[in-house]
Amino acid sequence: MGVRISFEAEVYRWEARTESWFFVNVPAEISHDLRELPAPPRGFGSLRVEARIGTTTWRTSIFPGRDAYALPLKKAVRDRENLVEGGTAHVHLDVLEL
Repeated sequence: MGVRISFEAEVYRWEARTESWFFVNVPAEISHDLRELPAPPRGFGSLRVEARIGTTTWRTSIFPGRDAYALPLKKAVRDRENLVEGGTAHVHLDVLEL
């Protein structure tokens, strides 16, 4: 059993590591629902996901923050899908391992 979600979010650079780390946040209301899922314990409270933006699909984890989960965007994904800081990403996630 998995959970499938779609959303749009702004691409941002992580302030603590400005040279290379980019993310989008899962909307707060969806993040709240994800926190309620009976997921197995993982490092940092993360959830394993399969992510898709445009034609690019990859497996990664989303990480909980104070208000929302954050999805890291690899450089290869950003380059392939022309994602830039301040731009909008159309994200599809399948939450795995529930």
